[in-house]
Amino acid sequence: MADAFSSLVETFRNVGVSRAYGAPVQIGGEELVPVALVSFGFGGGGDAGSDGTAGAAEGGGGGGFVLPLGVYTRNGQGRVVFRANTLMVLAGLVPVVCAVGMSIRGVLKTVSANRR
Repeated sequence: MADAFSSLVETFRNVGVSRAYGAPVQIGGEELVPVALVSFGFGGGGDAGSDGTAGAAEGGGGGGFVLPLGVYTRNGQGRVVFRANTLMVLAGLVPVVCAVGMSIRGVLKTVSANRR
């Protein structure tokens, strides 16, 4: 199990940047470089048996996601610009908005409890 896990870690060690920025593609005469938010994780573990032997219980797993954020392209003046995928950027902001809202709610509860 440990050898398989080490092999998996080595495989994904430097994969982040190569997955976040895709290979340039030509669409309608424009060169586009796709950009994505990439996240993945793996874990594993084991436990010795009651008699001290290794490998009595072991396991592992992993997962990830890719959120396409937009593309880099050139504008009319030839400068490189980022064009956001609006829907995916908004979807990526949902957890941030929820966290801020919950924080504000907590602060307001604390303030109103201290006024009593």
